Amino acid sequence: MLETIHIFHTNDIHSHFEYWQRMQEFIKTQRLEFSRAGEPSFLFDIGDHLDRSNIYSEATLGKGNVRLLNDAEYDVVTIGNNEGITLAYEELHELYNEANFEVVVGNIEPMTGSRPEWLKPHTILQTKYGTKIGVIGATAFFDVFYKELNWHITEPREALVHSANLLKEQVDILVCLSHLGLSEDELLADECPSIDVIFGSHTHHLLEEGKVVNNVLLTGCGKFGMYTGHLTLQFDHTTRTLLKKKEEVIENAILPETEGEALFQAKLTEQGKQLLQTPIFQTNKNYNKEWFHYSQLAKFFAEAVLDFTKADCTMFNAGIFLDCLKKGTITNYDIHKILPHPINICVIELSGKELKEVYLQAQNEKWPLLELKGLGFRGSIFGKMLTYEFSMNKQRELLVNNEVVDIEKNYKLATLDMFTFGYFFPNFKYAKKKYFLPLFLRDILIEYGKRLV
Repeated sequence: MLETIHIFHTNDIHSHFEYWQRMQEFIKTQRLEFSRAGEPSFLFDIGDHLDRSNIYSEATLGKGNVRLLNDAEYDVVTIGNNEGITLAYEELHELYNEANFEVVVGNIEPMTGSRPEWLKPHTILQTKYGTKIGVIGATAFFDVFYKELNWHITEPREALVHSANLLKEQVDILVCLSHLGLSEDELLADECPSIDVIFGSHTHHLLEEGKVVNNVLLTGCGKFGMYTGHLTLQFDHTTRTLLKKKEEVIENAILPETEGEALFQAKLTEQGKQLLQTPIFQTNKNYNKEWFHYSQLAKFFAEAVLDFTKADCTMFNAGIFLDCLKKGTITNYDIHKILPHPINICVIELSGKELKEVYLQAQNEKWPLLELKGLGFRGSIFGKMLTYEFSMNKQRELLVNNEVVDIEKNYKLATLDMFTFGYFFPNFKYAKKKYFLPLFLRDILIEYGKRLV
């Protein structure tokens, strides 16, 4: 007997629901047709379904995303870094308590406290014909961030190989949900050919027909719900072998529009807005934003950061501010509009000499107009790099708190965590630093605003 099995898969939705309804309507229709033809099907998500820059995800702390996954009848998901490190420990611990699907992540567990009941290193699905499909999963290795949030994370490929070795004799087909990125998937395929398919994500790669490495099929469906993946497997029950692995992607923009799509998104936004309408503080003036100059809002934010971190100086890009701070009653919704980014503050220790180098690097004339994507940034352009409590005088000497720096002395610079990943300031990767999690930039601004009134 030859059995045909279908697996639909999504990844890196990041709370972009523009095509959510038509995508799920397509999947539902396809699965129903396959069921009538006697062909089993499953639905997976490979992480970063939520993104707290979205007002609905922010207001529900991701539980609204879980409800959407439930409604769409997903079978198995794994977590991405947006689920893993943008929620407080307690928020992630209870995120999937109401899930009707299984959550497979083989490389995290609490450092202290109980293990959440939903957290599993692997699972085994079974078709109506008795074919067993082992599902393993892992998420990206953000070690420092997870430690700050009371989660222990292990090297993902090592965990996946371990799970694969445990399951391979128990199942007919072995698949992996990998929120690791394409290069890691390629390495995993080389290390572990017993995996039949690696469902990929994290690096937002698009593999329209998949990619075969060491006889392992790799997939990837881009980002933001622009594509849906459809894997077709053919299993021979006589020889107990997998004969066929075929991947295709569906472009969701060209699928038929479903009734009420715009209303669906509007309802989610309105729900989020209503949940975040709690007044938090009052202002007696307007604070303007500027992307290419210093502004009142930037100064207010710098004061908040320095007050919170007790650092010597601070630096951030003006493009982080997406709205002005109005006069009057300020709500959580207002602050989210200004700073929607899932970005944390980090304090870095640098010598006076290193701090001067950073200041000079920050004058890069190309950065203000840079259309920045990723790294937690959810704005449009980078904007001017702003520095507070450190500057350079006419003699080309660096001043911190109006005093010439001692090149041998260490100083504490408060900045955005996205600058520590090596793209803008390579030396930040190796400097001593302290991340402040789970607070986002908006949380620091809120707490400062509360204390001033």
